[in-house]
Amino acid sequence: MPHLLPDSGPQRTIAASNFVYTVGSGLYLTAGVLYFTQAVRLPAAQVGLGLGFAGALALAAGIAVGHLADRRGARGVYTATLVVQALATAGFLLADSFWPFVIAVCAATGAKGAGLAARSPIIRYHGGDRPQEFRAYLRAVTNIGISLGAVLAGWAVQVGTHSAYQLLVIGNAVAFAASAVIVFRLRPVEPEPAVRGPRWSALRDRPYLALTVLDGIMAIQFKVLTIAIPLWLIAATVAPHWLISGTMLLNTVVVIACQVRASRSIDTPAAGALAYRRSGFAFLLACVLISLTQDIPAWAAATLLLAGVAVHTIGELWHSAAGFEISFALAPKQATGQYLGVFGLGAGLAEAVGPALLISLCITWGRPGWYVVGALFALTGLAAPLAVRWAERQRQGRQPQPESAERQVAA
Repeated sequence: MPHLLPDSGPQRTIAASNFVYTVGSGLYLTAGVLYFTQAVRLPAAQVGLGLGFAGALALAAGIAVGHLADRRGARGVYTATLVVQALATAGFLLADSFWPFVIAVCAATGAKGAGLAARSPIIRYHGGDRPQEFRAYLRAVTNIGISLGAVLAGWAVQVGTHSAYQLLVIGNAVAFAASAVIVFRLRPVEPEPAVRGPRWSALRDRPYLALTVLDGIMAIQFKVLTIAIPLWLIAATVAPHWLISGTMLLNTVVVIACQVRASRSIDTPAAGALAYRRSGFAFLLACVLISLTQDIPAWAAATLLLAGVAVHTIGELWHSAAGFEISFALAPKQATGQYLGVFGLGAGLAEAVGPALLISLCITWGRPGWYVVGALFALTGLAAPLAVRWAERQRQGRQPQPESAERQVAA
């Protein structure tokens, strides 16, 4: 990246908060499930059920809290979600049975989903002329933070004691609390004036909902790297198992180095639509390359696998940049939190259905399943430009007027 730090002070504050937060996230993503199964001794089935409850709650929380951030001020609402997440994460230490675990993980996951929506008006307000590009920068920072957190979590996993896992949880909670303190240094984001019309306008915006669904289907690609490839490598290839870490490292390095650059040319909804289309075909090619690693020599399988991951990561750069552009550009300024909360439903649905879909197609069915998954991505990319044009036509015909101005005209 040509610039290691953003130009403005507020952007640096947001980036610092994001980095601290994602170090904590990296701790949890790497070993959170292990804490509950190995240290707390909950059955894996119960952990999975509790996480499912939490995911469903997070979907609803994002829309409601995003709307609250629009109306009441994003800085205070976002800070509150970070505090709740820190307290709920600390509550993991007291979760010694199923229902306390469910309560704690639902509170933490719900606050996380709410925070992502509440942060969106802050990014739009402090993101300069191109908040989409600043969002891309934050994604690169996110990858750095999660990578560092994963390295630190590796110590707890290696030691494997109850105390080591507890230190991991404490570190996670402290990171979230520190992130809240940093965010509170920002100047407040003034609430946007309410506009005449339905209160939950994002849920009535059919083109935006269609794009949310399409982006959610495309977001299943994130699970290809974390679920499908590791299981495929072990079950269907003779490639060395260290490549599981190698593929993740390759993906992370490329995203850190190239995400901002990839986003700069995607500066209109039309460019975002084309990026969706390109990413769909990149994912199709990656799926084909990965499928060909079955029943071939280890060196050839490793070469094809790394090539497939490289192509997949290029598609990921385009997909992420398209999502940043579309979600912000097509969201009314006065309802940024609400709209971005709705757009987050797509990623939430991908989290819910992606693992089972990829396992049933790519692992259980085998090579043909990879072709089906690749075709799904390609068809989704082809549908995106149609949905974007629909959204732009509706946007041109929608000119909201603040309630206060309406009253002045009426007077």
